Amino acid sequence: MSYQKVIIVGNLGRDPEMRYTPDGTPVTSFSVATNRRWTNQDGSQGEETVWFRVSAWRKQAEVAANYLTKGRQVMVEGRMTADKATGGPRIWTGQDGTPRASYEMIADRIVFLGTRADATSGAGGDEVGGPDFVPEDEIPF
Repeated sequence: MSYQKVIIVGNLGRDPEMRYTPDGTPVTSFSVATNRRWTNQDGSQGEETVWFRVSAWRKQAEVAANYLTKGRQVMVEGRMTADKATGGPRIWTGQDGTPRASYEMIADRIVFLGTRADATSGAGGDEVGGPDFVPEDEIPF
């Protein structure tokens, strides 16, 4: 038997989008950016942003669609899914020519962090990045 569990903490890159499967099951998709910062040996600052495309199903989909907004900080527990073509993350080239990747996951649990006001002010999420750390035109979806 095998098992995987992924936990991410980050900020929504845009408002969630809810749709329904042909049998009427709600599914909500949203993007979460995680941001890691560090200081290099030469004293310069390094930064890495990793995007996750999250899908929530059923009741959780409805709650996510109703209460999550762009910039809101969340913790998501779930499992990774693979790109059907590559078997790994979705890979593309950004507008500036640099390679980019996003990862897809199915949410088992979503925890809202901070307050609704934090989503618009950028407060409460500085350690993992604020809502404006990557231009929206660089969001792959």
